[in-house]
Amino acid sequence: MTMSPSLPDNDRPPPARFAFDRWTWKEIAHLLANLPMGIAGFVYTVFLIGVGAGLSITVVGLPLLALGLQGARGFGRAERLRARALLGVRIEEPSPMPRGLGNGGFFTWLWSGLKDPVGWRTLLYSFMRLPWGVVTFAVTMVSLFVLWPVLPFIARGLTNADRAMARALLSPSDELERRIAELESDRGVVVDTAAADLRRIERDLHDGAQARLVALAMGLGLAKEKLTDDPEAAARMVEEAHGEVKVALQELRDLARGIHPAVLTDRGLDAALSAIASRCTVPVTVSVQLSGRPAEAIEGIAYFTVSELLQNVSKHSRARSASVDVWRSGDRLLLRVQDDGTGGARLDGGTGMSGLAERLGAVDGLFVLDSPEGGPTTVTAELPWRDRTATTAKHVEPA
Repeated sequence: MTMSPSLPDNDRPPPARFAFDRWTWKEIAHLLANLPMGIAGFVYTVFLIGVGAGLSITVVGLPLLALGLQGARGFGRAERLRARALLGVRIEEPSPMPRGLGNGGFFTWLWSGLKDPVGWRTLLYSFMRLPWGVVTFAVTMVSLFVLWPVLPFIARGLTNADRAMARALLSPSDELERRIAELESDRGVVVDTAAADLRRIERDLHDGAQARLVALAMGLGLAKEKLTDDPEAAARMVEEAHGEVKVALQELRDLARGIHPAVLTDRGLDAALSAIASRCTVPVTVSVQLSGRPAEAIEGIAYFTVSELLQNVSKHSRARSASVDVWRSGDRLLLRVQDDGTGGARLDGGTGMSGLAERLGAVDGLFVLDSPEGGPTTVTAELPWRDRTATTAKHVEPA
């Protein structure tokens, strides 16, 4: 009886059996392909080391070696794909090399390429594969004709050694390298978010205050023309323009509050969160237990996170009450927003939850949503606590 060769969550293939199934043939194919891949990798490694070391006394030797190490990364990527397709081993991609010469110039690029640990480990892997490929090819071919009843167990033992070798030499070197890859991904999220915010501000200015100011200028121009001929009409137009000025000022205040509210700068999270809670459509209890103030960037992210969550409470939750709790635990700033609504919120539900999770993740934060059907909904967010170092300028009211 043969079982379905589905890949378990822990990347382990099903147990080997006397019957030949899909996994057994995949492992046999991998073992037979070890020889040609080993030959190609061995030739590349020997040629690169020999030529690069031999020409190192010239100006082309070290750059050639650096380029060869970058090429070895491509070989490592192909081996990771082969291991995933035939052995069921998922190996994380290492952090990529910086593209181009960058700001540091040629010598910075050269030094980065020569000391690239990923390239050197891939060369070591390629060098070791030729003798191993000869062994696996010979054993597999002989077993196909002589020891075929136990070939699945032989193939499993040999491919387990392949799995261990691939994990040891083709995986990211350490936790720091994995962290670099995560931060590079998070940097893209930050750039996209900043660009979206700039587009939103530009759109709000163009469609709101700017349009009103243009209409105001035209109205005042017409009032000026009518000032001598029809003073009453001019007075009415000036009065209308005065109303437009008030509306435009209110829109600019709302826009400034959306960028960074003055109450947050002047009085901190407690007062700022109380202000947005007062605008929520349901009663909100705010509790801020902080002995000091975090860095401005962290404080701003915390403010806008709570603001977005309270907007979701107003629009989607059907809640009767909500609460906001903010406190510090060690080197983390924790936020919890809870409501007694109908629940059912999801990160992919179109309420902006996924965007909040990405923004917090981009600054090494954490976003946890617990919203069963029927409620309640609890959102817990963590941010790194960084002390405020720069002195904040005091807000000066205009005379």
